[in-house]
Amino acid sequence: MSFTVSARKYRPSVFETVVGQDHITQTLRNALKKKHLGQAFLFCGPRGVGKTTCARILAKALNCENLSADGEPCGVCESCNAFNNHQSFNIYELDAASNNSVDDIRSLVDQVRYGPQVGKYKIYIIDEVHMLSTAAFNAFLKTLEEPPAHAIFILATTEKNKILPTILSRCQVFDFHRIMVKDISLQLKKIAEVENITADEEALYVIAQKADGAMRDALSIFDRIASFNADNITYKEVIDILNILDYEYYFKVTDFLISSNLSESLLLFDDIVNLGFDGLNFIDGLSTHLRNLLVCKEPNTIKLLEVSESIRGKYLQQAEQITLSYLLSALNVLNKCDINYKMSKNPRLHVELALMKLSHLNDAIRFVEEEGSEKKKVSYNAVAPMPAMVKEAPAKKQAVEVVAPVPSSPKPAMSFSLNKLSDEKRKQKLMEVANAPTEIKKEEEFVAITPEEFAPAWEEFINHLKELKKDYIATSLAKYPPEYTETGSVKIRVENDVIVSKFREEKILFMEFTKQKFNLKPVQIDLYIEAMSAEESKKYIFTSKDKFNRMVEINPLVQELKDRLGLEFEY
Repeated sequence: MSFTVSARKYRPSVFETVVGQDHITQTLRNALKKKHLGQAFLFCGPRGVGKTTCARILAKALNCENLSADGEPCGVCESCNAFNNHQSFNIYELDAASNNSVDDIRSLVDQVRYGPQVGKYKIYIIDEVHMLSTAAFNAFLKTLEEPPAHAIFILATTEKNKILPTILSRCQVFDFHRIMVKDISLQLKKIAEVENITADEEALYVIAQKADGAMRDALSIFDRIASFNADNITYKEVIDILNILDYEYYFKVTDFLISSNLSESLLLFDDIVNLGFDGLNFIDGLSTHLRNLLVCKEPNTIKLLEVSESIRGKYLQQAEQITLSYLLSALNVLNKCDINYKMSKNPRLHVELALMKLSHLNDAIRFVEEEGSEKKKVSYNAVAPMPAMVKEAPAKKQAVEVVAPVPSSPKPAMSFSLNKLSDEKRKQKLMEVANAPTEIKKEEEFVAITPEEFAPAWEEFINHLKELKKDYIATSLAKYPPEYTETGSVKIRVENDVIVSKFREEKILFMEFTKQKFNLKPVQIDLYIEAMSAEESKKYIFTSKDKFNRMVEINPLVQELKDRLGLEFEY
């Protein structure tokens, strides 16, 4: 007796046995019962999910002489028997991948004119319809729009986006989904029982995951593994045959990483490489593992975990030992490693660097959390006793930043003080201030830079703004040299408030630039920037109209020339 592959042997013959497409099968059965059928259907979806199978069941049901009450073909009438024996003259199947020319479609259209010899309908199933040429689609369009009463078309495609809109608008479109891992696993279990094969639940889940939502692929893998051992399918055999890394490796490496055991994680990765697994597959698998742990952190998302019950328990147990912050940060590290892996000349090093980062990730997270709580504590302690301290504070600047008074001017001014201290030193000084019982401890005297030092630094800062493509603010600041005094006070006057606002946005950038320029030297710069009065700004030329007015002042005939020629300004 010849062997028949499972994909054909267990192909559904009625709607009820179709796996994972209840939204499609129920709709078609209701349409058959109520006789509300269109004359053109389009079945769309990934490969191996039941598009052609449903098309054949629908075709059989349309001519069934004893349709059941729930819309299923009887399977025993003359029409159903003819279909089951591949002898039906009312059902035509066309593979558009190899019959996609205009002549092929014209031949089909010629057949449509003739009614069925037996039964009520002639059904035309066109598979991979997206492969038809544009000319073939156009030749088919008129027939699809106004077919004879006895003709029904069922089109199937994996690429709906390639179907012409004019075709889509003339069809009832049904979108097939990827089949869930759980549904595929249950179907494989049923088939294994029929074939008298003992199969581990974990093994069937791995096959279902490998099939990626396609029942046909799952059955092909099932046949391949059953050929190795026809009596018993074990988890170990499945991962060996499919060359899949065992779950246990990911559970182990995750335990090593969250316990900061770098040496063991690197040794385990070396074992994985020696088993013949690619580093990129390891990174992808570890990312999936951490994603599964992430969905276990919330009760509402556990349903997204598509694994067997025994593996699910392990995930839930390990998820309790790992923080959400770690998982999110670790996934970001692995994502960057995945992106850089293929471009690297030493890809293994990228994986090992990622493991190093993940091993120390918990320490980094704890440090950040402690820093955050320490800053809150310092802020509270510094603010609480402030009224008494300010009263006794001397006039000189203290470790706490103090903004110098802004000189009176006709328009609002912006000022800030730049205290050049390292982060560690500033933190130390803040702590001293916060813990001072009666007075603030004085900071060392600031060293004011000279105008000779400031001038080239300012010029470099302007050039730096230009490099950052901030030409507008750079050009505006370059027009007016700053007024600098040896006490560290800098005053800049610009033409309008817009530039004042723009420079306020660059405050931090200026501070960082000055910090690098003077190598953490304790420099104090009080910078005042204010808008000019309307009278002062008149002497500066900014627009085309300003230039023209200046020319008119020099030579009034320019105005006469403009009026005679009817010229206007371009803005």
